Amino acid sequence: MRVLAISGSLRARSYNTALLRAAAAAAPEDVEVELYEDLESLPPYNEDRDTDDPPALVADLRRQIAEADGLLISTPEYNGTVPGQLKHLVDWASRPYGRAASLHGKPVAVIGASVTDYGAVWAQDHLRKALGIAGARVVEAELPVARVAERLDDGGEVADPETVESLTEIVTALADHHRELVAA
Repeated sequence: MRVLAISGSLRARSYNTALLRAAAAAAPEDVEVELYEDLESLPPYNEDRDTDDPPALVADLRRQIAEADGLLISTPEYNGTVPGQLKHLVDWASRPYGRAASLHGKPVAVIGASVTDYGAVWAQDHLRKALGIAGARVVEAELPVARVAERLDDGGEVADPETVESLTEIVTALADHHRELVAA
């Protein structure tokens, strides 16, 4: 199974990107996790540009999502919701509306991290809702990582065994969800 991992954080030492790297390292043997690298360059959604010939980055995003067996998205929480750039990704991937959209029917797991006690729970809830409306098949399992800075080593990598175990469980739940959908 191939999972496309998307971090909603753009900063170089992102906690959410660190979670995705740890998820890739902790993934079951039959699951390959690849990190999406172009979120910062993705243009804002503009219906006027959503034509048969969309911007190259949009076409590439849609292709990568379509080719993946599932998505693992890690979101920070900005002002109680998802970062705008991550919302642009959902908007582009939800078009064209309906079954032709790369998100339609795609298994997705959502996780998130914050330095607060809440672990980006509101942002995760908002993202799950947007993904569901877009037609994705969102995994019910949750992983809010609170006080994430305390769970990383000096190099910015996840060092907390409980967090690594939870990441393994989420990736496994995503893989199981994919298998269930394929079998149905």
